[in-house]
Amino acid sequence: MIQLRSRRDLLKALSAGLVVGACSENPATGRRQLSLVSDEALAALGQEAWADALARMPKVNDRAMQARLERIGEAVAAQSRAQTAAWEFAVFDSADINAFVLPGGKVGFFRGLIESAQSDDEIAAVMGHEIGHIEARHSNERMSQQLALQIGVSLAAAAMSEEYGQNAEAIASALGAGVLYGVILPYSRLQELEADRLGLGLMRAARFDPEGALSFWRRMAGDGGEALEWMSTHPADTRRLEALAALVGQSR
Repeated sequence: MIQLRSRRDLLKALSAGLVVGACSENPATGRRQLSLVSDEALAALGQEAWADALARMPKVNDRAMQARLERIGEAVAAQSRAQTAAWEFAVFDSADINAFVLPGGKVGFFRGLIESAQSDDEIAAVMGHEIGHIEARHSNERMSQQLALQIGVSLAAAAMSEEYGQNAEAIASALGAGVLYGVILPYSRLQELEADRLGLGLMRAARFDPEGALSFWRRMAGDGGEALEWMSTHPADTRRLEALAALVGQSR
C-alpha cells in the first residue's frame, strides 16, 4: 500500500492529479469500491517501487527456482481479468516466508516461501492470492481509503480549531484512529478473504489443485496463538482456514 505520511504528501498527491474521485462496482468482487486514484498513476507508482525493490534486495542465484516461479505465475496470471500490461515475477534471496504484489502486476516471492512450499499447488495458491489482489483492485482501494481518512482528519481539525484550539488536531487524530480500527482494518481483512477466494478460482482455472491452499495455510498457521483479529489487517488463522475449506469444498 502506498504510504502518505503527512499532509504535505496528501497535497502533493492532490496537486499531481492522482486523485480522480469515483465509486464503482468491481465485477471481480461484486461490491462497490472507493476509487480516488487512477490505475495509470498506481501502475507508475508500482513500477517505481518494483525498481527500488530490485535495486535493494538481491535476487536468488538459482535459475531453476526463478523459472519455476515464472512458470507458475504466468499460468495463474493468464486466467486473470486484471488489466495489466506486463506481469513480472522475481524470487528475492531472503529466508522470510512471504510474498508481495505491486500495482501493474509485479509479484515478488521470497526464497523462504518457495523452499517451504511442498508442491507447485502451494506456490500457485500464494500466487493466486497475490494476483487476486490485483484483480480486485485492492491497491487502489487501500490508497483511496487512506486518502479519504487523511482528508477527513484534516477537515475535522480545521472545523474544530476555533472551538478546541491547540487540542483540535489531537481530537481529530483520535477520530481518525476510530475510523482506522472500525472501518479500514476490517475492510483490509475483507480484502484478504476476497484475494483468497479469487486466488482459488485462478489457480483452479490454471489446473492447479486448490487443496494446495489448505495445506499451505494450515502449515503456516501452526500451533501458535492468534493476535486479536480486530487489531489486524489479516483475518485470524481459524477464520481464514474455515473460509478456504468451504471454498475448496465447493470446487470439488
